[in-house]
Amino acid sequence: MRLTDEQERKIIEVLDKDGLKIKSLSDDILDHLCCVVEIRIKKGEPFEMALQKALMELAPNGLNEIEQKTIFLLNYKRILMMKRLMYLIGFVGAFTLTGGITFKVLHYPYANMLFTVGFLLLLFVFLPLYTFDKFKLAIARSLSERLKIIMGCVSGTVIGLSGLFKFLHWQGASVLLLAGAFIFATGYLPFLFFTMYKKSVS
Repeated sequence: MRLTDEQERKIIEVLDKDGLKIKSLSDDILDHLCCVVEIRIKKGEPFEMALQKALMELAPNGLNEIEQKTIFLLNYKRILMMKRLMYLIGFVGAFTLTGGITFKVLHYPYANMLFTVGFLLLLFVFLPLYTFDKFKLAIARSLSERLKIIMGCVSGTVIGLSGLFKFLHWQGASVLLLAGAFIFATGYLPFLFFTMYKKSVS
């Protein structure tokens, strides 16, 4: 039994609603769903139920997850290289920052330079790259999830800068700390607990 034009149109509407950007993938998913729904209808299931079950079997977390995994596989080597570079920068930054703190405590020379270089690597290179990587994964999720990532990055950057200013005895450390704490408390924490609540009741 073939699907009617109306039933095919409803399946296409489901795909359009999820906003798949890869046309070939969208066509393949459409063919797959049509075949599965046809088989289920032949077994006596209503169209709506057959479609819902087919979607749950294919993509329980949404069709966008399939697209994200497809994009990852198509760009695997480039993504892997970027991740290696990102974590290498994170390691070098953390290593240098630790060295700077140790040198400062022991009153060795170059303590401020090591601390500053390590801090800047973590704050202005690793943190933005890490945030962008997480944001790409959350692009298909809710607005609250994306805002949580953005606010976390902004508050972390401002609080981090206050620590750098304080360590180097520059003016403005207190203002930066207050601003960072305000963004963290009013911008990051509400979205964090809202997403945690949503996950707990879903």
